Amino acid sequence: MGSTGCASISNLHLIPNRSHKRLGPQLAPAHCSRRRRLELSGLRSRRRLRSDVVCSAVDDDLREKEFGAGLGSAVEDRPDEVDESKEEEGSSIYNFLYPSQELLPDDKEMSIFDHLEELRQRLFVSVAAVGVAMLGCFAVSKDLIVFLEAPVKTQGVKFLQLAPGEFFFTTLKVSGYCGLLLGSPVILYEIIAFVLPGLTRDERKFLGPIVLGSSVLFYAGISFSYFVLVPAALNFFVTYAEGVVESLWSIDQYFEFVLVLLFSTGLSFQVPVIQVLLGQVGLVSGDQMLSIWRYVVVGAVVVAAVLTPSTDPLTQCLLAAPLLGLYLGGAWLVKLSGR
Repeated sequence: MGSTGCASISNLHLIPNRSHKRLGPQLAPAHCSRRRRLELSGLRSRRRLRSDVVCSAVDDDLREKEFGAGLGSAVEDRPDEVDESKEEEGSSIYNFLYPSQELLPDDKEMSIFDHLEELRQRLFVSVAAVGVAMLGCFAVSKDLIVFLEAPVKTQGVKFLQLAPGEFFFTTLKVSGYCGLLLGSPVILYEIIAFVLPGLTRDERKFLGPIVLGSSVLFYAGISFSYFVLVPAALNFFVTYAEGVVESLWSIDQYFEFVLVLLFSTGLSFQVPVIQVLLGQVGLVSGDQMLSIWRYVVVGAVVVAAVLTPSTDPLTQCLLAAPLLGLYLGGAWLVKLSGR
């Protein structure tokens, strides 16, 4: 019984081992197949992710290339347009500064020393003409002073000499201004003769009208100042002080006021001449001049305030109005000339 029991027990122990050996090989492939399936599914998902990432990256690259090509073409086109506009603007200036030899009928080669020698001679002639005119004006200086005192003589204004020699230096000042005014045609002629060889045939056609117009406008400005601005400004000062103080003016300060106002008005009347020159060169067109009329109104008031020695608003308005009219007239003249 004991041996049989031991054998049965041993058999019992062996049976589970056999069953384990039999079941083990059957369970192992099941676990392996699951793992392989999981690995395969993981590999497939990774491959899908990689393919999606690669596709998206390729799409992004294509978009960047298309956008970059479009941007590059736009950037490349714009400088060409800007360059063309710059070339058009620069060509007119270049042609004005460096015309061809065929357009210069009196062109001749001169060294810098020859130019300086010619300039010295013409300056000497101009200074001599102004000096002679000043001497002639000094001979009749008292008559000139009486003529310039006329705008306020009827209003009861008296002039005083507040320092020794004040009247003498005043006569020198009046003679200098009048001599410069009378000698200005000679100065203008010397300037034209100096620059004439460097002008083209087309520029010489406009030289005569520009010189004549400049001279007429300068003397018109002086006449306008003497007959309109000076009486209006002085009448304003006399009327404002009437009944409070007696008008006893220094003769030196009076003539400084009158002479500065006369010459500043004459120079300010050169606005149309400057506009015509700018239009002929091609820097500004008539339409561009007319398009900024609002700024011109403000600029005319500011220029009138700077040029007039007085601070009263009446004189500023009387000077600003003709300045604005001259600017608009010059702009229309440039436009009608086809510029």
